[in-house]
Amino acid sequence: MSRHHETGLRRKDRHPIVYLDYAATTPADQSVVDIITQHLGLEGVFGNPSSQSHQFGRMAEEAVETARYHLAELISADSAEIIWTSGATESINLVIKGVVYGCSQQGAHIVTSSLEHKAVLDTCAYLASKGFEITYVTPDQEGMITPEKVDEALRDDTVLVSLMHVNNEVGTITDINTIGQITRDRGIPFHVDAAQSSARLPIDVSKIPVDFISLSGHKMYGPKGVGALYSRKRSGISIKPQTHGGGQESGIRPGTLPTHQLVGMGEAARLAKQRLHQDAKTIAALDKYLLDSLADTESARLNGNQAHRVPGILNISFAHVENESLMMALKDVAISSGSACTSSRIEPSHVLLGLGMSEDVANCSVRFSIGRQTTRDEISFAAMRVKKTVDLLRELSPRWRSLNSASNFRRTIKLS
Repeated sequence: MSRHHETGLRRKDRHPIVYLDYAATTPADQSVVDIITQHLGLEGVFGNPSSQSHQFGRMAEEAVETARYHLAELISADSAEIIWTSGATESINLVIKGVVYGCSQQGAHIVTSSLEHKAVLDTCAYLASKGFEITYVTPDQEGMITPEKVDEALRDDTVLVSLMHVNNEVGTITDINTIGQITRDRGIPFHVDAAQSSARLPIDVSKIPVDFISLSGHKMYGPKGVGALYSRKRSGISIKPQTHGGGQESGIRPGTLPTHQLVGMGEAARLAKQRLHQDAKTIAALDKYLLDSLADTESARLNGNQAHRVPGILNISFAHVENESLMMALKDVAISSGSACTSSRIEPSHVLLGLGMSEDVANCSVRFSIGRQTTRDEISFAAMRVKKTVDLLRELSPRWRSLNSASNFRRTIKLS
């Protein structure tokens, strides 16, 4: 086991808990932890970056700008195009509300999808209550939001398209390059939620026609409570501030900058760029190993599109095994039933229902997400525990027995 797990959470029998919920949050890299602590105490760089009358403030400002540079480098942007926020949720709210309220059109129209994160869906629902019109593009049965469907949804009064790059529950990848070209040709701003993709896929804004990108620190092995919004400076699109007080971040997002969190995210971004290809290769191998290890599990289904899915996010349904029961029984494996922002609610995933699944199948689905610190031994242990627990729960299920091991499900659904 890795040092992280040797010193981490343990059960009473001394077995480590295997963490496979990296899509919910990632443990901060040790170098991120180290640099954060260097920007907190009196002996470190603790000053207010806005206090330019003394060395403490100037040193803090320099640290913040270095972090901004590293984040800009991750997506091949200019440092001046990075706006610090408290997280991807604030970035999403800032750009969607900011663009809509900043435009001069009345009854503005927004295009998004039914599979988006709640930060997008709830923001759009709020705007709909204020009289704005929202079109929710529906996916195909594998969770793909196609450029053709987005193009069909556009109208003359569309002021923004907002889509996620990588789906946080099934890992499907949206073709943001083609969609971005469609919106660019129509003169419509394009916003991308890249919280799940920034540490998993290369993003180059000098080549991809996107106008805004939301980023999250804790999804790229950085700290929680910090994020950023990329805003293309050459787009000429106005963002109306949603908070007021102070002139930080060019007045778009005022408030005292949390130096320690920003340098932590900057370091995480530096490492993400440095390790992108190696991490992708390692996680892809572990992803395949997990699928291979679970391949003989009876009546199991991998949800989403295999050809257009980022490695490391796997959503799997186990017929007639409720996800809540499975997660509670797996005391030594940390997995989830979907988005961390909605997992406390006992209701089917809106993403899986959006793929056309029945509530029964959606409620039998769990998400495995693999990260930088995951090891092959952990995958092997987790697969073994999942298979044993699934078998045990099925033995306790009268419905499973009555369906003769769910032969109909087995004939039509398999891991691939």
